[in-house]
Amino acid sequence: MSLPITNHTLEKLEQLLLFMGFKVRYEKGNFKSGACLIDHNKVVVVNKFSNLEGKIAALVSLVKQTNADENLLEDKQKQFYLSLKQTELF
Repeated sequence: MSLPITNHTLEKLEQLLLFMGFKVRYEKGNFKSGACLIDHNKVVVVNKFSNLEGKIAALVSLVKQTNADENLLEDKQKQFYLSLKQTELF
């Protein structure tokens, strides 16, 4: 499965991460996107200067590395999460 590179896809990823307990922030700087734990808060920091494809790739990569509690996800989000786990990054 390949994801469309659209703002809608980016919003779906942000919502999924929100349900998984992450806060997504867009910051400027000379760094690659990633996730970190700050005082037990799960925060994803994405380089705001990355292009749309880069932002989506960073969030998909994070979702693929994360084991979500599927019971906390709504049906549509669970399907999206499971499809992301099988997605090849572009």
